Amino acid sequence: MFDLPVGDFFEFLINWLTDNLGGFFDLITITVKAFLVGIENVLLFPHPIIMTAILAGIAWYVSGKGVGIFTILGLIVIEGMNMWDGTMETLALIITAVFIALLIGIPTGIWASKSKSVENVVRPVLDFMQTMPAFVYLIPAVLFFGLGEVPGIIATLIFAMPPAVRLTNLGIRQVPEEVKEAALAFGSDSKQMLYKVELPVALPTILAGVNQTIMLALSMVVIAALIGAGGLGQPVVTGLQQLDIGLGFEGGLAIVILAVYLDRVTQSLGAATQ
Repeated sequence: MFDLPVGDFFEFLINWLTDNLGGFFDLITITVKAFLVGIENVLLFPHPIIMTAILAGIAWYVSGKGVGIFTILGLIVIEGMNMWDGTMETLALIITAVFIALLIGIPTGIWASKSKSVENVVRPVLDFMQTMPAFVYLIPAVLFFGLGEVPGIIATLIFAMPPAVRLTNLGIRQVPEEVKEAALAFGSDSKQMLYKVELPVALPTILAGVNQTIMLALSMVVIAALIGAGGLGQPVVTGLQQLDIGLGFEGGLAIVILAVYLDRVTQSLGAATQ
């Protein structure tokens, strides 16, 4: 038999990137950190009562009275468990990670929908990203960006990006040919075809990808607490390490409330476009 040093190769590659692109990674760290701190300040500045009213109002308007009432009750429970700051920090982490993931993922999905060769390259990369265990993403994130919130965000956005790419690609490819032919008959060029025909028709599918990206980001943010990302993952990790059942359960309950809120709101946005 023969020895195939795959691990040694990746170790060499990561060390080379760290040594030669340190300034680039520092720039990413500064940019992502600044964006995250801005989001955290916006979410934590208002009094919890005001923030509860805002989030509940959004849920009520988008998803209906039931989700609005659930949001009010859920956020009251979170505040009563002293998990408010952690919840807002987790929400800021998710917003930052999902924003960057969509900023990369949706254009990549559009590109893949327009080129079969690009799709053939992107598909195995997405398969690799989705089948890789979540904990593995923490290793290069720590090596490139150290400990803290930024490596947690980087690991989260990479883990959560594939649905945005896949469903954007799928949605545009499923636009009916007769719709495209009608647009061409009215003189649409390629840019008008994309922005005025394909993207609006594909929007429900794209928003389904956004929903899945948010849910994956929430699950990964909790795991990222192992490398110091903070948020609601921290009490869960602490509860596990110290066998503190109460603390771990409170952190888990706050995560569930936030997950249900984000899921219902984003699902309703997708349904409204159909």
